[in-house]
Amino acid sequence: MSRLITIALDAMGGDHGAGVVVPAALNFLQKDQECELILVGREEVIRSHLGAHVPDRLRIQNATQEVAMDELPSRALRGKKDSSMRVAIDLVKARTADACVSAGNTGALMAVARFVLKTLPHIDRPAIITSLPAVNGRTWVLDLGANVDCEAEHLYQFAVMGSELVTAVEHLDHPTVALLNIGQEEIKGNEQVKEAHELLSRSSLNYIGYVEGDDIYLRDNLDIVVTDGFVGNVALKNTEGVAKLIRHLMTVEFKRNWLTKLSALVALPVLRALRKRIDPRRYNGASLLGLRGIVVKSHGGADSLAFEHAIEIAKKEVIADIAERIEQRVGRQLDMSANA
Repeated sequence: MSRLITIALDAMGGDHGAGVVVPAALNFLQKDQECELILVGREEVIRSHLGAHVPDRLRIQNATQEVAMDELPSRALRGKKDSSMRVAIDLVKARTADACVSAGNTGALMAVARFVLKTLPHIDRPAIITSLPAVNGRTWVLDLGANVDCEAEHLYQFAVMGSELVTAVEHLDHPTVALLNIGQEEIKGNEQVKEAHELLSRSSLNYIGYVEGDDIYLRDNLDIVVTDGFVGNVALKNTEGVAKLIRHLMTVEFKRNWLTKLSALVALPVLRALRKRIDPRRYNGASLLGLRGIVVKSHGGADSLAFEHAIEIAKKEVIADIAERIEQRVGRQLDMSANA
């Protein structure tokens, strides 16, 4: 892109607000020359974290309200029209910004983004997608909590959107797509999953059938896993918990006695590589697919490194023009289904 990419950051969202978002923005701009950032929130708070020097490619957009992490989505939507979250999304709507990144309340972010930006044609519901560590590098999973109850058509739409995203950001021509199920046999699963299986089997996607939970991490030819938001969110939180458990148990065992402490020193390079490989911060940034604009959700407890990663994801999606690509792909898939 010849012009700078502009990304609006909800500076007040998440558990740590500007204390994380401002340092992440400054670090990102030091490494990246293709973007400009807009910090959205209470100007006096943002400036207190910025200090005297404000980089050339950093702007402040004042917003007088904040959305709490436990706030009802309906309250955030109706009563907080000047919240940092709402103003950041409004900037995307007005095309002042190319994308928005927020660590705020997930339900509120989805509600506000859907109300302001609207969904793409033929998309019934937006979905949340992110990648998880796997033996082949990463596996993309959606939905991760936007839609607790889904019909077969919704799962089919998630698959199309996920396939287009992964094609764009991973540069894969035909990423593999699978449905998460309680077994790989065709007789297993609820009716929604079985109906979605039939829809996907007739599609032009690179659909490989059912997979089970452990396949997300261990199957080496798996790019995208589709499920409803209830199951997907459980899988995400389970992944985060297991990663923390592994780090905790390894720390306990290596500190057990002087011999294990010595072995830890010998294994230190391997331990550092493993920690980096499963570090949730390096997988932070979940995209809200299906909207007429780019919105990326950072983990609420993210530190500056994790929030930087979410900004990078937003940049990649802007470069890929992901909303336009999804709109075209869904239209083609529907045309193919109608003519089948």
